[in-house]
Amino acid sequence: MATIAITGASGKLGNATLTALLAHNLTPPSSIIALTSSQPDSSTWARLSTQSKDIQIRHAAFEDPASYETALRGVDKFFLVSTPHIALDFEDENGNEKPEGQGREAHHRVAIDAAVRAGVKHIYYSSLAFGWDKESKKPGSKSKAGVMRAHLRTEAYLAQLQKEGKLKVTIIREGLYNESWPLYLGYFDPGNDDRSVVPLAGDGKICWTAISDLGVANAAVLVAPSEEYEGKTFYLSTRPEGAKSMKEIAELVGKARGKEVGVKIVRKEEHEKYYVQERAKDRRAVRWWMSTYEALEDGECLIDDPTLERLLSGAGVKPTTVEETISKMVKKA
Repeated sequence: MATIAITGASGKLGNATLTALLAHNLTPPSSIIALTSSQPDSSTWARLSTQSKDIQIRHAAFEDPASYETALRGVDKFFLVSTPHIALDFEDENGNEKPEGQGREAHHRVAIDAAVRAGVKHIYYSSLAFGWDKESKKPGSKSKAGVMRAHLRTEAYLAQLQKEGKLKVTIIREGLYNESWPLYLGYFDPGNDDRSVVPLAGDGKICWTAISDLGVANAAVLVAPSEEYEGKTFYLSTRPEGAKSMKEIAELVGKARGKEVGVKIVRKEEHEKYYVQERAKDRRAVRWWMSTYEALEDGECLIDDPTLERLLSGAGVKPTTVEETISKMVKKA
């Protein structure tokens, strides 16, 4: 039985994947290693231990390469969930893009290099559902979204290691979370946002996908024979028929809260000024995130990949729609 390690096991995607492995009895709990940057005496560690008494929990921090190498010893399959430290990607003081190796990919390389040293056989990397090439109808190698830059750099690094025969690689471009709609809708606060109009630098359709559904699909990929997904790049996203633009998301939010919400498309300069000056957001964060809307307008997130649908069907799981998620989040707030 292959040993599976999951980084960020207490985070949203990592824990959804861990939960699915356990809930669907896909592999013996003793073969699962939950990696966390937290320490053994932390509440996070205690919370992970309550999910199953048989899983192994190990400490691994991107800031400590040795901890990763130690944590990955004896691991066959490694699910590398991308680092949440987005500030690493922000432009420098002079407005320049971070050079190769200095964005979030730096954290990813720490874990990847440690995996190679530890003898891990197969890395499954959680990339992001941008970069869809609408002409070839396949995953593309470019994106206008700043949030995708570190992912593409990590994908390229892994491809080189695979070419050198150092390990097997699978790239999973995870669907944009249903639960992340507030970020895309101008940092919208479901409980306290009184805006009736949200300025955005662009709009386009997104194939929204629930985190729990991604967990189920990731789990199914991890327990499949290595050769089934080795060397492949694919998306885990809902299909285009259910895709929703930000304008449509705003309408759903308005319906759920009983007060209309609309979207106004503005120039990039106006977008930046509004969120920095009127919404008190960090300028570098706004500039980095603003490129997302260019990618939406180019159709990068209108993805037609049947993989998620197939995997969920095999597990007997019905996809959670973004409509359901919005309704629940707004009413709960």
